[in-house]
Amino acid sequence: AGRPAAVGRGRVAAKQRTHGAARRSRPGHILPPPPAPPPPSHALHARLLRHRLAAAASSSLSPLRFVAAAMSSSSAAPGGGRKPNRLAAEHSPYLLQHAHNPVDWYPWGDEAFEKARKLDIPIFLSIGYSTCHWCHVMEVESFENEEVAKILNDWFVSIKVDREERPDVDKVYMTYVSALYGGGGWPLTVFLSPNLKPLMGGTYFPPDDKYGRPGFKTILRKVKEAWDTKRDALEKSGNVVIEQLRDALSAKANFQDVPNDVAVLYVDQCVEKLASSYDPKFGGFGSAPKFPRPVEDCIMLYKFRKHMEARQESEAQNIMKMVTHTLQCMARGGVHDHVGGGFHRYSVDECWHVPHFEKMLYDQGQIANVYLDTYVITGDEYYSSVARDILDYLRRDMIGEDGEIFSAEDADSAEYEGAPRKKEGSFYVWTSQEIEDTLGENAELFKNHYYVKSSGNCDLSGMSDPHNEFSGKNVLIERKPGSLMASKYGKSVDEYYGILGECRQKLFDVRSKRPRPHLDDKVIVSWNGLAISAFARASQILKSGPPGTKFYFPVAGCDPVEYLQVAEKAANFIKEKLYDASSKRLHHSYRNGPAKAPGFLDDYAFLINALLDLYEYGGKIEWLLWAVELQVIQDELFLDKQGGGYFNTPGEDPSVLLRVKEDYDGAEPSGNSMAAINMVRLSSIFDAAKSEGYKRNVEHLLAVFETRLKELGIALPLMCCAADMLTVPSRKQVVLVGNKASPEFQDMVAAAFSSYDPNRTVIQIDASNMEEMAFWESNNANIAQMARSSPSGKPAVAHVCQEFKCSPPVTSPGALRELLSKTVAAAGSAV
Repeated sequence: AGRPAAVGRGRVAAKQRTHGAARRSRPGHILPPPPAPPPPSHALHARLLRHRLAAAASSSLSPLRFVAAAMSSSSAAPGGGRKPNRLAAEHSPYLLQHAHNPVDWYPWGDEAFEKARKLDIPIFLSIGYSTCHWCHVMEVESFENEEVAKILNDWFVSIKVDREERPDVDKVYMTYVSALYGGGGWPLTVFLSPNLKPLMGGTYFPPDDKYGRPGFKTILRKVKEAWDTKRDALEKSGNVVIEQLRDALSAKANFQDVPNDVAVLYVDQCVEKLASSYDPKFGGFGSAPKFPRPVEDCIMLYKFRKHMEARQESEAQNIMKMVTHTLQCMARGGVHDHVGGGFHRYSVDECWHVPHFEKMLYDQGQIANVYLDTYVITGDEYYSSVARDILDYLRRDMIGEDGEIFSAEDADSAEYEGAPRKKEGSFYVWTSQEIEDTLGENAELFKNHYYVKSSGNCDLSGMSDPHNEFSGKNVLIERKPGSLMASKYGKSVDEYYGILGECRQKLFDVRSKRPRPHLDDKVIVSWNGLAISAFARASQILKSGPPGTKFYFPVAGCDPVEYLQVAEKAANFIKEKLYDASSKRLHHSYRNGPAKAPGFLDDYAFLINALLDLYEYGGKIEWLLWAVELQVIQDELFLDKQGGGYFNTPGEDPSVLLRVKEDYDGAEPSGNSMAAINMVRLSSIFDAAKSEGYKRNVEHLLAVFETRLKELGIALPLMCCAADMLTVPSRKQVVLVGNKASPEFQDMVAAAFSSYDPNRTVIQIDASNMEEMAFWESNNANIAQMARSSPSGKPAVAHVCQEFKCSPPVTSPGALRELLSKTVAAAGSAV
């Protein structure tokens, strides 16, 4: 979920990144329908609305919640013996969770729409996802309630949507609620006319009136009354708002490019904004609650590289201090699962301690890549170890038999088998006694290292546990460096970390016997793309570690080549199960078969990025061919050829009222940002004619978002990078020629990735492979000639080309590393 679901425990759940500040909306509040604006102000209103929407609707924002008790789906038999409703025939885990509600649910589709039109009654639309805590709360409180169900069944047509399965539907109505009512979140609650135009909306509602605010039953009665008495005004308002949103979110560019001197400023302005919001004590950008937002670290590292190339070592060092301190605080904090690996969605406090415990796939892939980049820059194995920790968690818990990578793990679980209710974090927290019973003589060392206390340790911030729900419970956090603790116990660092690893293994075994959180085993193409990229990159980047490196559980310590195998297997699953070879189109998701929803822009853009990484780091030409093919289809389906930029949907489903040009780089990058970077990368692979075509599309795309880039670049850090990448006169090409299967060639590939350079393209060619040579003859004759003319008898030869000239070929990894490091010779001293 790009905008996290709200957490329980009465805390502020999420935040909105605008100008570095967090905005918070009101709980479950539906306002009267807004009046239509006068016609003369339409253009101005649309422009202002666009800025508000892009910052609000697309970001991580959830309302304050006023339910203290954390409740979730009952662990009893489904439905308590109730007859299943029509959701039982669906594949979505979220829809199946509601398959035994007494509510007469429909999935999104013509059957529901036709019933609403036939009966001339409004639609109640509820959107959420299977690992959403407050979706569970509303199900237990309202959708399992017979009285509520009767009201819904008598007066409305009720539709349930999985936002991860249908992000296009979610986007329409989340945009509406966020724009009109100042905030959004899940569960999303919207009332629609039979023609699908929104009438009123909100988020979570308790079943009964509380705290001076209306409950869900009151809301249902008021909507029914309004429909009966003010229908014309409601429908008119819905029509006007949708038209305004359509205008505001499908911006066009009147010109084809952005001046280079302006584009260069975007990165600087974004970095300055982030630096001004940096937390020097706990790391991260902004205040609590704290989200890992990897795109922020990406632009900081990008600027680090630019400083190094300009020999601005002091400035580069300042940036790296912010990034490394943030990554260390995240990894030491409770937002990191020390026992099982991987990262939780976010921390509710400023010190990365007490998290909202769900784990999302899109976080794991992006966070792993940031740690990999930081490892390449610093050479510090601390960062490579955290990257392995994430990837090994995915391999252990989140990958299916056919290589598919699952979507998420829930925050909630039962405290014990047969417990009547699930609680947030039950699977992950520990009492001091449990640790003592499990670890014996090493318990005291472990407890001191992870700040474990008999009274519970969720006391580091007033925001961590305001309702004392974790009294007596501990969320593991490292507050002091391991080297310092090892010295305290008179042990070597290796011995100390070895003991901690053994302790974590024992706790992992104990934890494995607890009731597990729900696993959403849906396979989403875009999220798989983010993870595939991390696995592919790790396969080469981690080769640079010194031999004999020790690994401690939950890090498995595998040969990095195994990560490439994971990446390729996941890509093959998508190609076999989620790709139609005849139409060359993707499906969006898979669970017991492909979902009905088509692939969206994010699916194409994120997968193309992953395939380019698979080719550059793994070398198989098939991945490059597929990436090029998908780019053609992406342009056909989503590109606004006249106005510039990409829409998020193909526009073929009449039930989806808005085609949005998404630009916010939030918990996930925007499809437009990723597409821009993909095309910059592709432009460096092909000959001039095709290369210029890619660049023109990027220029037109950036022109669409020029005002946003200029005025609110902090919301678009990855697009800022794309704009700067386009200004580079010629990307560095590292052309590796030889026998790809030979150890010498593989050593050369690892050397090509031994330095951090986001403006580098690595091309691998086996001149004896007829398919590869045919591709290069057709698409870039210069590279084909380079392959043919490479010194014979050498298993690996490297050519480095930039600014339209190539260096003499080198034949050893050491010579290649030296060649690539010339422009960043002082990088080591800077960090």
